[in-house]
Amino acid sequence: MPRSVGNAQLKAARQYAGYASQQALADALNRAAPGLGLGHMAISVRQVRRWESERPPWPHADHQRLLTHVLQSPIDQLGFTPPWETAAATPTRGPHPSARAGNHNANSAFPLPKGNDSVQPDTISVDFAAITTAYRRLYWTVQSAQLHSAVLEHGRLGTQLLAETTGLARRQLAASLAEALMLVGRIEFFDMRQPQEADATFVRALQAAGEANDPLLGSAILAHAAFVPGWNGKREESAERMRAARTYARRAMVSNEFLAWLDAVEAECETRCGHTREALAVIARAEVTLQSPAAAHSPDWFNWFSPTRLSAFKGNVQLKAGHLPQARETLLHVLRELSATDSKQRTVVLGDLAAVDAAESKPRDACERLEEALDQLALTWYAVGMDRIRDVRRALQPWAHEKFVQQLDDRLYEWRTTLSALQH
Repeated sequence: MPRSVGNAQLKAARQYAGYASQQALADALNRAAPGLGLGHMAISVRQVRRWESERPPWPHADHQRLLTHVLQSPIDQLGFTPPWETAAATPTRGPHPSARAGNHNANSAFPLPKGNDSVQPDTISVDFAAITTAYRRLYWTVQSAQLHSAVLEHGRLGTQLLAETTGLARRQLAASLAEALMLVGRIEFFDMRQPQEADATFVRALQAAGEANDPLLGSAILAHAAFVPGWNGKREESAERMRAARTYARRAMVSNEFLAWLDAVEAECETRCGHTREALAVIARAEVTLQSPAAAHSPDWFNWFSPTRLSAFKGNVQLKAGHLPQARETLLHVLRELSATDSKQRTVVLGDLAAVDAAESKPRDACERLEEALDQLALTWYAVGMDRIRDVRRALQPWAHEKFVQQLDDRLYEWRTTLSALQH
């Protein structure tokens, strides 16, 4: 029989908030109490252990205030069942109340329910997984705003179905739900540039992965979550999430590609925090890992990384480090290697090449690259790609009087482009 994962929602929220142990959470709760007017409390690690058990007791009111304050999550999303609700209660049908109110924040719309025996057809997890797989493939070609709303609703459905399953079917369904929510978070962060919404979504994804007891999915979610503080220059918070991601990865059969991707994520976060020397060292380690004998195969859902993608990370780090000739060589190689379906990545690489041109005082070449990137964005929107374009345009300001720069501005600020940027 598989070992119970206990209160996976509280565990996930604790780890996501950076508290690696139950003792660390107990200490944080005790420290926070005076600031909330609760005096000096003495919450023990034994109490936290009870809350993280399979049948956690409903916390007292003061404890609820502390938990929601420290973990930044409502109490009903931390795996607790109010005493006035029973396991025999009929699962809620139809949209979650927050969805009916028009709230699309994934953290408020997806409280994971307890399982029961009301409905459990043999195909429920398989059918849900098939739809998740289809959305995974559609990500590369469908407009982000359209796909986001569809996968969000798919996640709501999965959350409701989770209340109607137990045992193996529940774990399988939870794994597919975790993947779907991870995709929602990816769209929110990379395609729509909504980091706060993405951060909340990744918490829900990690909780679902905990329900599935799938450490590799948990590792992938935590690594994605590291981007959120990393891109905002919060190095320590990003590093904490990466440590958690690597810890989860050690608990699973992990491929060299996955390990190299973890290095690539760390390198990009280090770069965003101004530590390019450390980032280049991590990229070099990832290259060695990819050349090592294969230890395991990557799961099907791990479809966003390849040696070419690692080179794209490397080119960006070289650019930020000021190694312009090396960056140009790396990025041109990536551009040649990208497939026809890599339209989003192509926009980013074109932006980085334009940044190299601008840094080498080749403004006309930079504008030509950016025009090509805008052509790509017109086909498939990608907010990260637009960020790259805008960064280069700021670097081109010394040549603002030139006709080719003004033509670029005409493209950047035409009605369609401006509206797309505002809508996403």
